[in-house]
Amino acid sequence: MKKYLLSILMLTLMHSTFSQPVTSPSLLKILNSGKQDPVLKQVLEDTATYRVQIIYTEIKRNGKNQPVFTHHYYNYNPEQYFNPASMVKLPIALLALEKLKELKKYGIDRDTHMRFDSAYEKQVPLHFDSTAPEGKPTIGHFIKKIFLISDNDAYNRLYQFVGHQNIHEKLAAKGYPTILIPRQFINFDEQENRRSNPIKFFDANGNVLYEQPMLVSTIELHYPREIKIGKAHMRGGKLINEPFDFSRNNYMSLRDMQQILQSVIFPESVPTEKRFDIDEDDRKFLLKFMSQYPSETDYPKYDTKIFHDSYAKFFFRLGQMPENIRVFNKTGWAYGFLTDVSYVLDTKNKIEYMLSATVYTNSDGVLNDGKYDYEDIGYPFLFALGQKIFLHENSKKSKRKADISDLLFQYDKRDPYDTRPVISDVDN
Repeated sequence: MKKYLLSILMLTLMHSTFSQPVTSPSLLKILNSGKQDPVLKQVLEDTATYRVQIIYTEIKRNGKNQPVFTHHYYNYNPEQYFNPASMVKLPIALLALEKLKELKKYGIDRDTHMRFDSAYEKQVPLHFDSTAPEGKPTIGHFIKKIFLISDNDAYNRLYQFVGHQNIHEKLAAKGYPTILIPRQFINFDEQENRRSNPIKFFDANGNVLYEQPMLVSTIELHYPREIKIGKAHMRGGKLINEPFDFSRNNYMSLRDMQQILQSVIFPESVPTEKRFDIDEDDRKFLLKFMSQYPSETDYPKYDTKIFHDSYAKFFFRLGQMPENIRVFNKTGWAYGFLTDVSYVLDTKNKIEYMLSATVYTNSDGVLNDGKYDYEDIGYPFLFALGQKIFLHENSKKSKRKADISDLLFQYDKRDPYDTRPVISDVDN
């Protein structure tokens, strides 16, 4: 309890320290160096419009190959809201693996067949998953879909498995009391989100290993303030000439996202209480599919013309992924907000760093209309930022080369003789 209270105090102090936007002179110098990309320049010079925030983390290895982190900020301010969108899928996946570890005493693992039933209004059963081997829904397959292309239903199913109350209690205990994830990505109201589908797990012979009844959350969430963005929004096909209200929406700060990713890739770099208690094999599985490409994956078999290798790698999205680069990340996009939190690994030159950024691109000020400036501003900005930092990292001469052997994976390969149709239509 003392450790928990101390972590809350430290987080509160850090939160108050960053109550005003913080920009590190070191990062500003990097961003202003060399030839300036016009979109990069446009966004960085108008932080109020684009609500941009950046965290660049240098990683240096000491003599024992232990990573040492130096964080640089641009306009970082946890008080400035941005919609995290699919970024919330990362902690939900980790909490699902934590809960899975608790259930291993029943003979359950990430490949155990599970079934979702219905016990409350609007709940949708799930007994069969056409994208999975043998059509069986599993925790492992949901995690694959979340990180390969950010599948929404996979997130909803893990959310239902973990449960509304457990999500918030577990994250608060890890020192993330300001993270709020009250919503699934489905048209549910507050009470519907608080109730999770009944779930059963089965062995290979169809016998029930474990049954989870409908979970009902009674936890009280504290929403800090009113958050309204834009000049108008669409609702039910009608234009409402009022800002869109995000006050009771999902919330995560960019710094919290960065720390959670860091805790997964480098668990020993964060205090024990901030780590996710997952099996090492499950952690490796998550990291593999966080960095594997759709073109390498048979199940699900995504259409790589749509879901190309850099589809969910925003800092490299406008180009072909270099063969020596692996990106361990999670992205999010919704309501004009684009966010990417990444650990970038150059396997050839043994260079590593973290880069996190969010930007808001909605020039007409109307939200929920599906008309945003992703293609003209958002993706070009994040790509230009990613290239700027990548080139900066490669320009260093004296950096100690990291031993990255524990982050090298044997990635899957598609079967060239597989005649199944590709998946092109996905809710993400």
